[in-house]
Amino acid sequence: MQKKLIVLVVAAAASGVALAQTNVQIYGSIDVGFSHRGDNVNDGVGSKNAIDSGISSGNRLGFRGTEDLGNGIKALFVLESGFQGDTGTLGQSPAAIGSRLFGRQAYLGLTGNFGTVIAGRLYAPHYSLVSSIDPFRSGTVGQYRNVFASGLQAPGENLFDPTRVDNAVAYVSPSWGGFNVTAAYSTNAIGTESVENNHDNTVIALLPRYTNGPLDVGFSYHRIKDDDDGAGILGAIKPKITNWAVAGTYDFKVVRLHAFYDKNKLSVSNPGWDDITLKSWLLGVTVPFGKHAIQASYTQSKLDDQTDDSAGKAKQWALGYTYALSRRTNFYAAVSDISNDNEDGRKANKVRRTASVGDASNGGEGYQNGFNIGLKHTF
Repeated sequence: MQKKLIVLVVAAAASGVALAQTNVQIYGSIDVGFSHRGDNVNDGVGSKNAIDSGISSGNRLGFRGTEDLGNGIKALFVLESGFQGDTGTLGQSPAAIGSRLFGRQAYLGLTGNFGTVIAGRLYAPHYSLVSSIDPFRSGTVGQYRNVFASGLQAPGENLFDPTRVDNAVAYVSPSWGGFNVTAAYSTNAIGTESVENNHDNTVIALLPRYTNGPLDVGFSYHRIKDDDDGAGILGAIKPKITNWAVAGTYDFKVVRLHAFYDKNKLSVSNPGWDDITLKSWLLGVTVPFGKHAIQASYTQSKLDDQTDDSAGKAKQWALGYTYALSRRTNFYAAVSDISNDNEDGRKANKVRRTASVGDASNGGEGYQNGFNIGLKHTF
């Protein structure tokens, strides 16, 4: 099941897939397993064992459909709800925003020879690129996002690696020999637009990508800007967060290589604040053999922050295994270990980084090593 439905829409539009005049599909996935986490950054905190769900990828129940409007144009929609398989509660529903019935995706659009235009709650192009390059596809304790921890959190989102944006419109071009471009704009990335847009944070995103044969490579630009003087995403500091990322894979059949480099910069207009920079990179491999596959990756990030106490490096090693029990059901296991350090141990106000081993179901809560084992079924 495709995780990034903008990519699915592009594939359908570019390949000219024949669709019925009207078509609605119900789809989803459920993933349940066991998680162990240990070595917390806080002294005295013991290990944690849990039955979790959505570990390798978030659980979902979705509806997608198309209608043939004639002249090569189709209307399309996606409504996708996240849920917790171990408790039955909704996912993507932080209290600051309120429960989201369709918190994973919710959009409507048109597609044709001109490309695809959609509007609603969408995956950020940056996340669509980098998570697809990650050998663990942003799931299990091996996911790349673990070392993207920065302390810059808006409700439900890491501002240095936003998963989705609200109030967005996106254009995806047709494919020209494997090359296509995605452009997106949001009037307020998190929640409903405020009165007179005083507290809104706008987003501009651009993703040119080339996928042809064994090569898949893309370049992402993502900018969040908040001009608010008071209750914006980070209070009254008027932040601008700019992200540049280049990522790619090459498939040699017996092994697939994965790599990305990602740079974030937080700039503020208020005096007394210095810029914050986060640089991250990943090297990984996937080795398929029959119904089996082994994944491995090394991810590192360096946070340069003169005012915050979480500067320094975070490094993660991860190893995973999957076995396809059928076309729709697979078994998986993953293990990872993180080391956090200081940028400058001589500075008393600097403490170790707090990157931790989260997975697609939840955050790592400060734990520096973890293990998952589970079963996933798609329908």
